[in-house]
Amino acid sequence: MSDMITADLVDLDLSADTKEAAARALAERMVALGRVTDLEGFLADVAAREAQMPTGLDGGIGIPHCRSEHVTEPTLAFGRSAAGVDFGAADGPADLIFLIAAPAGADDAHLTILSSLARQLMSADFTAALRAAGDAAAAAALIRGEKPTPAAGATVDTTGTGATAGTTDPVATADTTNTGAATDTTETGATAGTTDTGAVSAAASAETAPGSTGRDSAGGSDRPFRIVAVTSCPTGIAHTYMAAESLENAGREEGVEVVVETQGSAGFTRLDPAVIAAADGVILAHDVAVREKDRFAGKPTVDTGVKAAINRPGELIGEVRDKAARGEVTSASPGATPVERGGESGEGYGTKLRKWLMSGVSYMVPFVAAGGLLIALGFAIGGYEINKAPSVTDHFVWTQADSWAALLFQIGGVAFAFLVPVLAGYIAYGMADRPGLVPGFVGGSIALTINAGFLGGLAAGLISGAVVLAIQRVPIPKALRGIMPVVVIPLVSAAVVGFLMFVVIGKPIASAQSGMTDWLGGLSGTNAVLLGALLGLMMCFDLGGPVNKVAYTFATAGIAVADPSDSAMKIMAAVMAAGMVPPLAMALATTVRGRLFNAAERENGKAAWVLGASFISEGAIPFAAADPLRVIPSSMVGGAVTGALSMAFDATLRAPHGGIFVVPLIGNPLLYLVAVAAGVCVTTALVIVLKGLRRPVAGSAAQGAGGGADPSAPMPGAKEPVAA
Repeated sequence: MSDMITADLVDLDLSADTKEAAARALAERMVALGRVTDLEGFLADVAAREAQMPTGLDGGIGIPHCRSEHVTEPTLAFGRSAAGVDFGAADGPADLIFLIAAPAGADDAHLTILSSLARQLMSADFTAALRAAGDAAAAAALIRGEKPTPAAGATVDTTGTGATAGTTDPVATADTTNTGAATDTTETGATAGTTDTGAVSAAASAETAPGSTGRDSAGGSDRPFRIVAVTSCPTGIAHTYMAAESLENAGREEGVEVVVETQGSAGFTRLDPAVIAAADGVILAHDVAVREKDRFAGKPTVDTGVKAAINRPGELIGEVRDKAARGEVTSASPGATPVERGGESGEGYGTKLRKWLMSGVSYMVPFVAAGGLLIALGFAIGGYEINKAPSVTDHFVWTQADSWAALLFQIGGVAFAFLVPVLAGYIAYGMADRPGLVPGFVGGSIALTINAGFLGGLAAGLISGAVVLAIQRVPIPKALRGIMPVVVIPLVSAAVVGFLMFVVIGKPIASAQSGMTDWLGGLSGTNAVLLGALLGLMMCFDLGGPVNKVAYTFATAGIAVADPSDSAMKIMAAVMAAGMVPPLAMALATTVRGRLFNAAERENGKAAWVLGASFISEGAIPFAAADPLRVIPSSMVGGAVTGALSMAFDATLRAPHGGIFVVPLIGNPLLYLVAVAAGVCVTTALVIVLKGLRRPVAGSAAQGAGGGADPSAPMPGAKEPVAA
């Protein structure tokens, strides 16, 4: 760690009174040493990480950190504040503040060193020593883990606790994180080479030596209670490893063996399956989805956030022991469904329902794009009568353009025929995993057969998932369990879903689908314009999120036939036009008034030109995440304008994707482009006005629209006032 922190990166009299000011003061030291190339860009990355989850920890510690492309090498800065700075910890302000800066492509070795610091912070002796350090060089040396070098015969207290030279300091030795140090640092009298109990994976797969006094909650063997744990946080630099150290320390205090898998930025090493099998309980402390969560099936499990493992590890250990004592285990496959594997614990039914539906939509969209574009190309080459061409298996002439057009059209038609079955199948898959696929696809195909369409597919998917889940809850004799997934579940679920779709609910849904289609076909004038505005608002509300996908799926469902109606093609045109507005507007705004945006946003603006032109609304997400109260409402207004104008201009579109690259396939293309341009201009103007109303970031006002030096990257050593 010697090259990561020096005395120049230590401020023992940090005077900042806010977390933003503290981060800026420490980051300026990094800039002065050339460790950070763009102060404002780096601080934006720090703020983005802070927005995900506060970085304050109990015990007076603040640990803002991020990975950033503006960092040249892994760097650590330390500040000590007499007044304290609020980093969101439950017990109050932090007086020890560490700013960790990791390059976007930091290697594993450096990230391991950063994790070492995170573990040291869990030692009360280490934090006490930092509070007692008298100068910057001593504090930097302490953080680096360097031993004091006293004069012969002298005693030196480096911890403020009365330790003398020669006494093993729990934090001043080379390594306290089980990363390969050869010296024991636990002050237990262990000899060199002794390894920390909590870090030994083999400890969970072998019995404790005779005479162990550990408690046994699992059975009759005289051994400690064993826990496996996973810790992970959004950045994977600090909290991940602090939580691991906290759990291991608490386990040692309570006579419990704790083995932790840290899923951090340096990757992760999977726990030995034998260790998991021998474990009596599981703790999952995470703020991002646990990878390969199903490994911990069938064990008492506590699922919580990563900061809980840092602040109250003993309680978590107690919780998992209580669950084991009650025999309370997770289901045979915890988080087994794809939706649950990617979700958080404690999600409500409404959230799960939305994710089930989006699971089906996400698998359906590639079929929409491929099939729709192929059909559109067939029309473009062969004209709108190409849908009446004979099958290419009966008639295909290599030298005729019409034959190639018919080929493209018929391939696209085959792809489109999968839309409803895929939608239904993968909604059921999201609910019940692979057993849901068979009834889902069968129900979706029936929906097509009875003309229940898109609505029928939604119903079939939900019913299929529910039927499979119900079957899986029926007690089954052990002898029959082997044939359940391949024979019984597909047979029973397909029969039940087929019966319901053909006999019970299929016809009412088909009637509703027909009524909706007739209603859309009858829209004209003001009603059509209002529908276009509504669809535009939905497309720009969450920029590729669920609301956006609802509008997009609504549009693509209308053209997912060989001969879509004129109203369906108008809706598709309005939806695509509105979806192009946010990224194009952000790109234009960063070009026209670049000084209102930081360096990272200006770079994102360049990419947004291409993303917007390609109908990828997600290109505006970085701007919306950084300033949602200005960007999202502005985008919605522009999207509504574009959607309304597109409908008013009677623009039509047969292709479900493509942006400006399918303009030749658009009805009234010039007016269509006018509608897009109008929405882009409205959104750009609103964003510029709203951003201009706030007080500018210090140092940014000097930048002219014509370019010149970037004030967001000050000269090394320069001090900047805190932004208002």
